[in-house]
Amino acid sequence: MSRRIRAAVLAIAAFSASGAMAASPCETSAHRAFDFWLGEWQVRTPDGKLAGVNRISSEYSGCVLHERYDTGHGYSGESLNTYDAGRKVWHQTWVDTSGTLLLLEGGLRNGSMVLEGQTTGADAQVTKHRITWTPNANGSVRQLWQSTDAKGQWNVAFDGMYTRK
Repeated sequence: MSRRIRAAVLAIAAFSASGAMAASPCETSAHRAFDFWLGEWQVRTPDGKLAGVNRISSEYSGCVLHERYDTGHGYSGESLNTYDAGRKVWHQTWVDTSGTLLLLEGGLRNGSMVLEGQTTGADAQVTKHRITWTPNANGSVRQLWQSTDAKGQWNVAFDGMYTRK
């Protein structure tokens, strides 16, 4: 009987070790495409004013990028970002203290992460959104958020430069 118990314990230990050693399903290059955004950042407007701080962390075995943004002036928000391997697209869900829910999807374009989506206002007005994150050679990241006006023209909603804290 002790041989059987010893064999079972060894089998369980071997199975557990092999499971622990298995690679995360999110280790592909496509899953790592937005990793340039990971870190703790100061975010500044084009005139150099501090817009807020942002912390982007990798969670759930590297399958999710979790963003936490705070202006320090009563406005904050969070996003969850993940690569949908089945559809081959990046997805972001953004929520904030103003009640905004923004769903964006897209992927890498010419070295930048470009995510797009739309919101519908209480007046039924549809606004398109396009946010582009571009990594720079000096380690900073530019975030350019564009949205459409009532005439469908694209305008800059936010232009921020991320520098590491």
